[in-house]
Amino acid sequence: MNKPLKKAWNKEVSHLSLGEAHASIPVPKNGVWKKVLAFIGPGFMVAVGYMDPGNWATDIAGGAQFGYTLLSVILISNLLAILLQFLALKLGIATGRDLAQACRDHYAKPVVIFLWLISEIAIAACDLAEVVGSAIALNLLFGLPLLIGVIVTSLDVLLVLFLQNKGFRILESIVMVLMATLAGCYAFELIFSHPAWSMVAANLWPTTEIVTNKDMLYIALGILGATVMPHNLYLHSSIAQTRAYERNDKGRAMAIRYASFDSTVALCGAFFINAAILVLAAATFHWSGHKDVADISTAYKLLAPLLNTHVAALLFAIALLASGQNSTLTGTLAGQIVMEGFLDIRLRPWLRRLITRLIAIVPSIIVVAIAGEKGISDLLILSQVILSLQLGFAVVPLVIFTGDTSKMGRFVNNRMLQALAWFATAVIIVLNLYLLYQFCFAKGGH
Repeated sequence: MNKPLKKAWNKEVSHLSLGEAHASIPVPKNGVWKKVLAFIGPGFMVAVGYMDPGNWATDIAGGAQFGYTLLSVILISNLLAILLQFLALKLGIATGRDLAQACRDHYAKPVVIFLWLISEIAIAACDLAEVVGSAIALNLLFGLPLLIGVIVTSLDVLLVLFLQNKGFRILESIVMVLMATLAGCYAFELIFSHPAWSMVAANLWPTTEIVTNKDMLYIALGILGATVMPHNLYLHSSIAQTRAYERNDKGRAMAIRYASFDSTVALCGAFFINAAILVLAAATFHWSGHKDVADISTAYKLLAPLLNTHVAALLFAIALLASGQNSTLTGTLAGQIVMEGFLDIRLRPWLRRLITRLIAIVPSIIVVAIAGEKGISDLLILSQVILSLQLGFAVVPLVIFTGDTSKMGRFVNNRMLQALAWFATAVIIVLNLYLLYQFCFAKGGH
């Protein structure tokens, strides 16, 4: 490792990641379950990105068209997510640097600026899906026009982020409450829809039909391609450092162990919710002959008459609102981490959040104002395509850094883990490129 790089990785030379929350949550020295509770939180903040409104459309379309068949794809996607989020939290804890800071330390300035710009574009694209999802939920629940819903959602998230000044734990608690609301709503949806549980269990194992059926493969790629959000990797590598563990090898090893448990449990929760969306669509739409349902609004309108209860539609809209609010909340925090990490700047907290929020929200307002309600589905698809383009630029540096002994020390990936990480990276990139090709050139023949 050359001298400039040694200097860059010195925490005394550069700012701490998410400085106002860094090492702000105490960790008990004794008691396994006390430590577990102390580390619970960051994984759930990351998990919300795996069940955001951008994923709903592919899950609904997959269930409506093909029944329970694509459940295995959601499971595989979740396993990939668990692996990559583990690498992200390990990078943050082992080095004291988040992924954006690590990129700034390692690459030349033009590369850093390029990575920052495409990260901001990716966050804006992700925010588009999340804000639009919240706006659709407000429209379904209260009849608010989409544009008004976007503005309300934007202001609401800024208000909630203000609570971060009261402590990072408050922010984590809000996220976990919203996620519990989402899970509770879908638990009732599954009760109402009476899925065939034996078929659900059977379809957790992939079949060759997923590859041989062109239409099924396209939806499967959409589910896989949109699963890992690039901003989640930046986010997790930063917020994993909010715990006050001892900054030595023993303390870091302990932190990685407990943070991994938190992340795995939270992502298993995300799997349940994503799977529940697809199962609901399969049980309600596929077996009743409504195989063409592919968007959120249509699904909402059909739930009440098909399930014979208005409660199902109400819970669906509430879950969508919780999903959108959660995702925009963590997306704004990711925007802050990305800006600070790549550019190494420090602004007043309220000003920084306002800037990062505007970067994400202004494009959403403009697009919704121009496209209106008719263009929403295409906008959600476009947002996923933009995300797929950026993903490789976050995953590849992550795998490189966590496999570098000069950066990770004793926490470097072993050969088996590094090989698995590169395999997962290759799968995700290839699938996203294929999805992009289908969107740009082969969509018409689909």
